[in-house]
Amino acid sequence: DTTLYCCFLAYGCGLPTFPPTLTRVVGGDDVREHSWPWQVSLQYKSGSSYYHTCGGTLISNQWVLTAAHCIGSRTYRVYLGKHSMKTNNEADSIAISPAKIVVHENWDAYRIRNDIALIKLSTPVTFSDAIKAACLPSSGDILTNSAPCYVTGWGRLWTGGATADVMQQALLPVVDHASCTKPDWWGSLVTKKMVCAGGDGQLASCNGDSGGPLNCQNPDGSWDVHGVVSFGSSMGCNYPKKPSVFTRVSGYISWINNVSENALDSGIFVQKSSR
Repeated sequence: DTTLYCCFLAYGCGLPTFPPTLTRVVGGDDVREHSWPWQVSLQYKSGSSYYHTCGGTLISNQWVLTAAHCIGSRTYRVYLGKHSMKTNNEADSIAISPAKIVVHENWDAYRIRNDIALIKLSTPVTFSDAIKAACLPSSGDILTNSAPCYVTGWGRLWTGGATADVMQQALLPVVDHASCTKPDWWGSLVTKKMVCAGGDGQLASCNGDSGGPLNCQNPDGSWDVHGVVSFGSSMGCNYPKKPSVFTRVSGYISWINNVSENALDSGIFVQKSSR
């Protein structure tokens, strides 16, 4: 089998110029600038200003992956190359409006199913050290228990706390499906098209991280986006036995390819053999 996943020839997908500093500290920490160059800020317009609402992942020079629950009837823009939310006109950062937004046709907000959406940028982005695309996993890939993945974004620093100014990263070890679906964990709410990570009472994604990536490293050093931040516990961001839950990207590769099929003819995506 072959899988289509984003890869720009000049830069390669999932390979930052400035590799992240991978720490295993409790809680999140500031990222090395531009070490997650596929992380975007999805922002909505209110009055004459725009405000961060969700994260997202650049997966080609014109497509961004995010969560369906992040999308409403507002006016949006995608900010790429951001590091600090309080710094205006950062070098290499750019805001681009969507040409179209495609929410999964079977998105079920009540049961939180198929929480995935794609945004086509109105103009293709030029890749740079600050803006690159993440790789997508092969269709059907399943992460092993305790796989060390990282969630990134500008979400709240703690339950009910302030949102981050500087982009954060946190190590979230993967929790296998059998554990995550135990009755005292998430039970039947979690399906096989989701990924659980964290849940030790110390590490989790939080409000504002929604739509952002779960980044997992390949043996060759490149990074795949294996998850889209979907939901967590209403009791708090870091509640024991309630890991962060992500839409499993490897379960939606065909959908991603079908939605973006018009992009294939322009060479935005490259055919690769499955790993």
